[in-house]
Amino acid sequence: MTASASNGPPRMRLSVIGIGYLGLTHAVCMADLGHDVLAIDVDSAKVAMAARGEAPFFEPGLEPLLRKNLDAGNLRFTTSYREIAEFAEVHFLCVGTPEGENGAADLAYVHAAAGALAPHLRGRCLIAGKSTVPAGTARQLLATIRRAAPAGELVDLAWNPEFLREGFAVQDTLSPDRFVFGVTSPAAADLLRQVYRQPLAAGSPCLVMDLETAELVKVSANAFLATKISFINEMAAVCEAAGGDVMALAEALGHDERIGRRSLAPGLGFGGGCLPKDIRAFRATGLKLGRKPLVNLLDSVEEINLGRRARVAELAREMLGGSVCGHRVAVLGVAFKPNSDDVRDSPGLDVCRRLAAEGAVVTVHDPAAMVNAARLWPDLGYRQSVTEAVTGADLVLHLTEWREYRALDPSALAQVVAQRKLIDARCALNAELWRDAGWAVRILGQR
Repeated sequence: MTASASNGPPRMRLSVIGIGYLGLTHAVCMADLGHDVLAIDVDSAKVAMAARGEAPFFEPGLEPLLRKNLDAGNLRFTTSYREIAEFAEVHFLCVGTPEGENGAADLAYVHAAAGALAPHLRGRCLIAGKSTVPAGTARQLLATIRRAAPAGELVDLAWNPEFLREGFAVQDTLSPDRFVFGVTSPAAADLLRQVYRQPLAAGSPCLVMDLETAELVKVSANAFLATKISFINEMAAVCEAAGGDVMALAEALGHDERIGRRSLAPGLGFGGGCLPKDIRAFRATGLKLGRKPLVNLLDSVEEINLGRRARVAELAREMLGGSVCGHRVAVLGVAFKPNSDDVRDSPGLDVCRRLAAEGAVVTVHDPAAMVNAARLWPDLGYRQSVTEAVTGADLVLHLTEWREYRALDPSALAQVVAQRKLIDARCALNAELWRDAGWAVRILGQR
């Protein structure tokens, strides 16, 4: 442990392996807690970019914090595993676990990182995994690392899953709603408590458990969240069929303290690089363990989720007389959620793809995600302002609930569209305001 700042918490030497979304956020926030952080990635261009103070993705508040800690000397970047092995007492493993064959997590990056680090480990240290992995991975990884590391049994391993929400990642790292430590020794838990001393002192609860349970916490949390979202979206379909109002239903359900209002938001469904991937990986684990009820549950969750995208395309056809072919459709939002530039498994971008495939002329606006969207679907029309996107449109689709869209003036937009028709697929706009301006409005979950 390095020397303490005067009257401050002890500084520790930490490494962060992998500087993608999770890793860079974790490295920056650990440095901001006052630790000395050395982050590594095999991508030298990504390392150079981070060392210049530039984040390769949009996350509110991250880039200023990155520059602050670079300037303070708390944070450095490297491509050398030897350097991080000699430097750090705790190594955070933050590499990606993308979706692999049959939905199972691809652990190639995890094993590659561990294999590159282990031969350089010559003294006592802790490796703390943060990546989302199937239960059993950590224990196998510990055995493999100890066989390859000169330090042998002096190397310990813990699993410390992350619970970041895109758009709130800095807040969720510095002030998380809980810490989960999966450990094989009390010493590992004590070392992690030292790393997180400040947020723990501020009241974040800490739960210590075995490796396998810690690995299951993250995928279980995401599976439950996905199930809650799909449940309210299925209720939206029921409300449409029965003539009900899903927003009033959600409000009533949310007052039940056993259910709660958070994440009970009907709409287009979930996407991004986490929930869809993790529920498919958990499904693969369920298959491996012979848990058919879990598999059936997760199959239904995904079926409902994908069905909301098909429902928006269906509504678009209905509002345009049975076909979207030849019609101009303006899309507001293609990031999978607001305050993010992430378009991985984006529900909004999937709706664009469906409509374009049926012959619609699709124009898109998004405050942050258009560059990433254009890489995936360059044939869509991308516009730098909402007015440009909706000019001449026969139908406007609200697909990502960015704050600026809620502040739009429907009367002003009515002057530039070809037809005043709107589908609010996120149930977030003031429908009465739009209807008063002469718009025909359809909302998921309402007749």
